[in-house]
Amino acid sequence: MKTFIPGKDAALESTIDTMQAKLAARGFNLNESSLLHEVDGIWSTHMKDNDCPMLFSNGKGATELAARASAYGEFFERLGTHYFWTHFHLGETRANRPFVHYPQERWFKPGPDGAWPAEMLNPELHAFYNPDSEIDAEVLVDLNSGNVERGICALPYKRLRDDSETFIPVNIIGNLYVSNGMAAGNTMMEARSQALSEIFERQIKYRIISEGLCLPEVPDEVLARFPNIKAGIDGLRRAGFGILVKDASLGGKYPVMNVTLVHPKDQGVFSSYGAHPRFEIALERAMTELLQGRALDSLEGFPEPGFDMSEINAVANLEIHFVDSSGVISWNFMGDTPDYPFVDWNFSTTTEEDYNWLVDCIHGEGKDIYVADFSEQGAYSCRILVPGFSEIYPVEDLEWENNSIGNLIRPKLVRLDTLSAEECAALLEDLQTMNVNDERPLWEILGLAIPLGTPWKQLRIGELKTLLALAVGDQDGILEGCDWIHHFKDLAPARRLVYRCIESMLNVEDVDNYRRSMVLLYGEDTVRQAAALLDRSERFFGLDTLGADMQGSAMHQTLLAAYDKLFV
Repeated sequence: MKTFIPGKDAALESTIDTMQAKLAARGFNLNESSLLHEVDGIWSTHMKDNDCPMLFSNGKGATELAARASAYGEFFERLGTHYFWTHFHLGETRANRPFVHYPQERWFKPGPDGAWPAEMLNPELHAFYNPDSEIDAEVLVDLNSGNVERGICALPYKRLRDDSETFIPVNIIGNLYVSNGMAAGNTMMEARSQALSEIFERQIKYRIISEGLCLPEVPDEVLARFPNIKAGIDGLRRAGFGILVKDASLGGKYPVMNVTLVHPKDQGVFSSYGAHPRFEIALERAMTELLQGRALDSLEGFPEPGFDMSEINAVANLEIHFVDSSGVISWNFMGDTPDYPFVDWNFSTTTEEDYNWLVDCIHGEGKDIYVADFSEQGAYSCRILVPGFSEIYPVEDLEWENNSIGNLIRPKLVRLDTLSAEECAALLEDLQTMNVNDERPLWEILGLAIPLGTPWKQLRIGELKTLLALAVGDQDGILEGCDWIHHFKDLAPARRLVYRCIESMLNVEDVDNYRRSMVLLYGEDTVRQAAALLDRSERFFGLDTLGADMQGSAMHQTLLAAYDKLFV
């Protein structure tokens, strides 16, 4: 028996079997877990790789098969686009291979005075990403290679309007678009339709939230046409939740639907969106998204609606909505008088029509579509960028929040134990002039995969400055750092206590005169550790040497081993 669902060009059973076989051939074997089905018509599942659990995906659908196929599709999408490794450094060895990301990549050297190479991007994209020509090209060196000497790695993208090819830096893609516009599918048009639908979903969702729009509800007689979806909505209502089903097409213009859950226990509101040129598929996606990876008893904790539109349309709130939909929405959204009339829309009936309609709609918005196709992993996947429409983070982040910031300090940090006093002083000076918040975690800046609870996972810029001040004997820097650590509550208590003890030792005139009391206050081990850091007989307080290929982290090594499977 074969199961076909709208929007998919192959049976679910065939999709699952094919993807399982191709993953196994690459050495990826997935564990399926967290299968949830508490409401009719809503299933979700979680999958992760046996050898590298950091590689995982989530699937959702109206049936168990659909949820499993969705999870396999997402896993393939993240393999094909290399998204699993977007936030991590690949190490010196891989950064010097003939190609780092894909065979079709090209490397560009920054021009004089940090000018962007003219042959990279095209004139329209130069004007969009660097309008004032003030962003130094060196910041476009990607976090993954960190290879400043090699230059800027860029991938070829095709502009659909005229089939022209342009090379877009990996750094720009990772900083501004993250996972938006990625998809895998049974066919090219199926995957591209999914990617474009996702782009519409997020763009229109952001617009609705940031403008505080009120959407029209879907009439009961329309919902009745979709019994499986209606059963899921009824199930959620029987479970005690308020459910609002809304048309997010903004007057029949966009392929987006909304399902909003209101929790009567804590007044939290969770607003879920789905998109597809077919009304039924968009609505089903909005509904299944509500419970993807969530049990009914875990739906508490979402914020109440808000009145402050400056908070609601702030970049930080919109970013939270992208990450897990847990941002604040406006009370205006909850009103009974919609800003648009309900439209019983349906824009297509076949995959080809889906794709063509989506492309035409974006072109109708005056935007260009750039597509990169990836078939190296044995299944079609793609990444689609729509500059000015599909960014998750603002273009200004290329200058002010670029993830390449770690490229400057990584070469020294991976060999901390061998740094001379002069190198420590230079690194401390770099950190003080980098304009990076003291709360920023170093694992994130370095692109390091490291387990929770380890010193590298806990390390923040503020503590690193303190350790460097200790390494060079900068007493003012030590005291300033200890004061910051005292007020930074996230550091492990035992570790914070050592810095408290260091601060006390520096503030008394004769440490030996107070040693007995300090042992009573802080404990023998804490006093010993504090003294060792102060006299520099020990440096860097348990930070293991990472090495040029991050050999100091076993977790990071599993990530790199998984990356190498892509090229077998």
